[in-house]
Amino acid sequence: MPKIPVADTGTEPPAGTDERIDKALMRLCARGGTYNHDMVAEEAGVSRRTVYRRFADQKALRAHVWQLLSPPAGMPDDRERLLGGGLYETFRNFEAKAEEMTVGMASPEGRAMRNDRKQERERSYRAMFGESVAALDAADATAALAVIQLLGSGLAWREMRDQWDLDADAMGRAATWAIKALMADLEQRGSRPLDA
Repeated sequence: MPKIPVADTGTEPPAGTDERIDKALMRLCARGGTYNHDMVAEEAGVSRRTVYRRFADQKALRAHVWQLLSPPAGMPDDRERLLGGGLYETFRNFEAKAEEMTVGMASPEGRAMRNDRKQERERSYRAMFGESVAALDAADATAALAVIQLLGSGLAWREMRDQWDLDADAMGRAATWAIKALMADLEQRGSRPLDA
C-alpha cells in the first residue's frame, strides 16, 4: 500500500512517537465520534505540532486511520488474489480490529474515511471486474460492481458478524462463493439487464 503523504517533519520525532500516535488513533476510533489533531496529541501524549508534522490536515489523518484499519495489502487490486484467499485475509484483519471497526463503521468519521477512498475503491473494482461487466449497460455494470465490492467490505463484515455470528473464515468462504456465483452469472448473462 502506498504511504499516505504527510507534512514535512523538519526534524525526526523521538523514537516510538509514530507508534504512540497510531495507538492513540485506534483508541479514539474505538470510542467513536469525531477526532482531530488536538485530540490525537492529547491521547498520544505528544505535542499538537508533532501530530501536524505527521498529518497536514484532517483528510491526511483520516487516510492514516484507514490504513491502520485496512488489511496490510490495502485496497484489493488483483482479482485472482482476492478470490484465492484475499477475502479471508480481509475479514481476519477486520476481526483482529473488531472494536475499532465496529465503532468506525457507525461513526461520522468512519463514513468520511470510507468516502475519502471512493474513487480509489471504484478504480480498483472496475480494474478487477470490469471485463466481467463489460457487456452490460453502464448503470447495470456499476450496480453489479457495487454488489461485488460490498461483499468484501467492512459493512459486510459487520453484518455477517453481528447478525449471523460468522467468524472471519466463514465470512471469507461465503463472500468468495457469492462473488464467484455473480461472475458465473455475468458470464452467462451477456448484455441482458440485471433484472432479466
